[in-house]
Amino acid sequence: MKNLLIIDDEEKLRNLLAKIISYEGFEVIQAENSKTALIKMEQFDIDVVICDVKLPDGNGVELSKELKNKYPVIEIILLTAYGNIPDSVQAIKNGAFDYITKGDDNNKIIPLVIRAFEKVELTKRVQRLEKQLVNKYSFDSIIGESKQLKKSIEQAKKVAVSDTTVLLTGETGTGKEVFAQAIHQESNRRNKNFVAINCSAFSKDLLESELFGHKAGAFTGAIKDHKGLFSEANNGTIFLDEIGELAPDLQAKLLRVIETGEFYKVGESKPTKTNVRIIAATNRNLQNEIEAGNFREDLFYRIAAFQIALPALQERVCDIELFAYHFLQMFSAKANKRVEKFSDDFISALKQYKWNGNIRELRNVIERCVIMSEGLVITTDLLPVEIKQNAISSSKDKAISSFELAHAEKNHIQKVLNYSEGNKTKTAKLLGIALTTLYRKMNEYSLE
Repeated sequence: MKNLLIIDDEEKLRNLLAKIISYEGFEVIQAENSKTALIKMEQFDIDVVICDVKLPDGNGVELSKELKNKYPVIEIILLTAYGNIPDSVQAIKNGAFDYITKGDDNNKIIPLVIRAFEKVELTKRVQRLEKQLVNKYSFDSIIGESKQLKKSIEQAKKVAVSDTTVLLTGETGTGKEVFAQAIHQESNRRNKNFVAINCSAFSKDLLESELFGHKAGAFTGAIKDHKGLFSEANNGTIFLDEIGELAPDLQAKLLRVIETGEFYKVGESKPTKTNVRIIAATNRNLQNEIEAGNFREDLFYRIAAFQIALPALQERVCDIELFAYHFLQMFSAKANKRVEKFSDDFISALKQYKWNGNIRELRNVIERCVIMSEGLVITTDLLPVEIKQNAISSSKDKAISSFELAHAEKNHIQKVLNYSEGNKTKTAKLLGIALTTLYRKMNEYSLE
């Protein structure tokens, strides 16, 4: 229900307005003065307020300012006597939605109220979307409980509040862009643009145009000016994924941006100023690339002012089940399917697999399994062949290892003990191990 509050000390007018507005399906609450109005605001979820300028215990124009400060989403329509221009101007300055002349504009009140409610709903929708965006890209949205991940998150939180250039390292699919987004959301640039580009996805010439923009006529096909991502990200953050793929001349241009805050658009002789925070990422060892002559050492030290290494998925086995259920929920909702859980063998198979493609590969596997599923539980028969074979091989290796290393060792020690008639010193000598080692082994295998 949409709630509207009428504040007016004239009971007849108040009741008339309430009656007119309630016919349109709005819930109307009434207050005869400022004091009662403030109480009603706390008691009810008010969206729109209609307030008289002249109140017995105050001024409606000042009250509207107080209400907007306390409840910024609400919209206020003021009732003015005789079209009082100074009051009307001040009301708008104080944040009032509009004003009408008291007693003469009853035919205008409903369209005005409807527009006010529409504006409130739009504001609330924008706030919900902004909140979802913040939640989606916050550090709290990063999945995982492993020590390695928590260490990376802690480092990222510390550097986020600064303007320092950050280099994220780690294998492909470990979530480097997710970290970059979280760093941006935690920074003082959060209300500005975050733009991302994969440097390996473009040819050298096209990448230069994408990064720095170009003037019309700069090359064949350049029929109009192109802004470029460094301009788009001005006062915000630019994420350069796979920065190790940059061509040498683009490395030099990027270095100039970092050092001077300026760049040249393709085909333009006048530099363009920019204020951008750079977050870079790579799955390569840039130190090795420097030694091989593929990456500039001076650029490396500028982008690597603060390095954060993201752990591979096989280093955070305890997080695999968390990711699996996260993707299960996401893809089952997307497919409009009721899939509730994985079998124990399924989770075990996931944990035994190496995941060279990291989180991205796991995501793809779960999506495929959800699409193929027909029941409430996803079982191992839906897994790709290579993951099932790896699980079977791991089980065999485990059984063989258990027999050869533990069972066989226990039997051999027991045989030598029997041969030595329980003499521990003689047994240790025959086995070629220290006496303390023998006692430890006997305790481990519960031998007498």
